[in-house]
Formats: sequence, C-alpha cells, structure tokens
Amino acid sequence: QVQLVESGGGLVQPGGSLRLSCTASGRISSIRGMGWYRQAPGKQRESVATITSGGSTNYADSVKGRFTVSRDNAKNTVYLQMNSLKPEDTAVYFCVADIREYFTTTSRDYWGQGTQVTVAS
Repeated sequence: QVQLVESGGGLVQPGGSLRLSCTASGRISSIRGMGWYRQAPGKQRESVATITSGGSTNYADSVKGRFTVSRDNAKNTVYLQMNSLKPEDTAVYFCVADIREYFTTTSRDYWGQGTQVTVAS
C-alpha cells in the first residue's frame, strides 16, 4: 500500500516562512499529480497548489506569488515553500498525490494525515 507523510508545519509569525515536505512510500509504480490542500476551522478544504509530473503548476489566487510548489520525482516528494505568511494561511495542510500502485491499472488520490500551520504573533 501507499503512505504519504507530511512534515514542516508549525508556528510562525506573520511575514515568516515555512517549507512543507511530503514523501510518498510504498508499492508505487508511478505518481502523476501532486499537491497541497488546506482546511481552516469553519472553512471548506481548498486547493492550495498542485504540480504535474512534468512540472506544471497551479496556485490558488490567495497564495500566488507567495507560495511555491515543487517536486523531486526521484524521492517521491513534493514541497511547498510558503513565504510572506499571513494569519489567514493558518490551516491544516494536506498532501495529496495521484498514484498508481504496482499491479494496478488505474491511479487514485492518496492523502496525508495533515500538518498544522499556524501563523500568529
């Protein structure tokens, strides 16, 4: 089976930076899209940033210019560099990856457990 594990969350002051990492492990044949979602208290889960296997990216308007998503295909890892953080960025951040396992013909989304990011003074 497949597991995604996030790291890098924590408490940071407004204007600060954090770098999130997410590594997939298991019987992975291939990974297509990877990305980050977040969910703040009282709000719906929203897409933050995604990246294709070829490196094409998409960002939510609220984070564009501040966040950068990247990936290392050899390490099965996706990153989210978060700069100029704002209190409204406070949320649980979830890693997601579209993965095909060995001996399967289709891929599906796998989700990490989430990591808390808190932006406050």
